[in-house]
Order: sequence, then structure tokens, then C-alpha cells
Amino acid sequence: MTKRIAIISTGGTIEKTYDELAGALHNEVSVLDVMLASLQLRGVKIVRIPLMNKDSREMSDADHTLIARTAEAMAEAQDGVVIVHGTDTLTVTGDRIVEVTGTPRVPIILTGAMRPYELRNSDAEQNMIESLLAVQIVDPGVYVCIHNHVLSFPGVVKNRIKGTFERVKPSTTIPDADTGEA
Repeated sequence: MTKRIAIISTGGTIEKTYDELAGALHNEVSVLDVMLASLQLRGVKIVRIPLMNKDSREMSDADHTLIARTAEAMAEAQDGVVIVHGTDTLTVTGDRIVEVTGTPRVPIILTGAMRPYELRNSDAEQNMIESLLAVQIVDPGVYVCIHNHVLSFPGVVKNRIKGTFERVKPSTTIPDADTGEA
């Protein structure tokens, strides 16, 4: 049975390309199709939705909501959704999707990269491959899939020191020393 997976591209580091004249990385041309063409995706039909191509630090609240609404619509028509996103505000979009959809009918996976696909030591291809597998086997919900981990929203944060994502530990309230109350 063929799985229909929507891939929504929004930009981010994973899709940055090097501009020789400016000597900088930019979100101008999507490299996602090049990456996907190198993969063997037997039993998978990809539906590509090139929604935007932005550095996630430049995304507005309206952008996060647009991504969430698009994911919601694709989740109604496909067997799974993968969103390629910049890592700086990926958690904002993940939380927004949960706000908009609750628990979606199918898995919605957000992924990205800490280093652009074009760089030799990029994590982009690994994260894309893992996301394409995870979207086929996890339960319906909203997740980030990156660096060999799949974490469910809400409660995911980017650990900027380690350069990856992790679950937020529930906060513990320390009792007041004088009253013993939390």
C-alpha cells in the first residue's frame, strides 16, 4: 500500500544555499527536491507544498499560523505530513499546530537542520530520512524528528547549547522554607 506524504517546505537552514558574491547563506532556492531525488522512497508518494522559503527567525505569527493551517489541511488529505522548517522557531510552529489541530488525524512531523544541506557535514539528509520514516510509523500527533529523536508536542524546546531539541522537564515547585507550602 502506497503512503501519501505531504512535505511542506518553509525554508530554514536546511534549505540555505551559499551566495558566492555576498559570501553568505540565504534562503533563495529550495534544495529539497535535490535531496528527495537522492532517496529511495518505495511505497511513498510525495506531495510537495512549497509554502515559503524563509529563515525561521524572520517568520511572523501569521506565518506560523499559515503553516499550522496548511498542515491541518494536508493532514485531512494525506497519510502523513512532514514540515521542513528552520530550527530557531520550529517549536513555535509545533505548538501552534497543536493549538490549531489538537491531535491531528495523522502524524505531523517537523524537521530541519543545524547545518545547510549544501555543507559537507550537514545533518539535513539524516533528519529528512528519519522524518520520512517516523511519519509512517508514529501515532497521530505533532512531533519534531531530528538527530535520531522523535519528540511530541507540546513541551519541546531547542537546546541551543547542545544544538538539538529536547523535552521540557515538568517544573517542580520547591516548598517555601518558612511555611512548607509550594
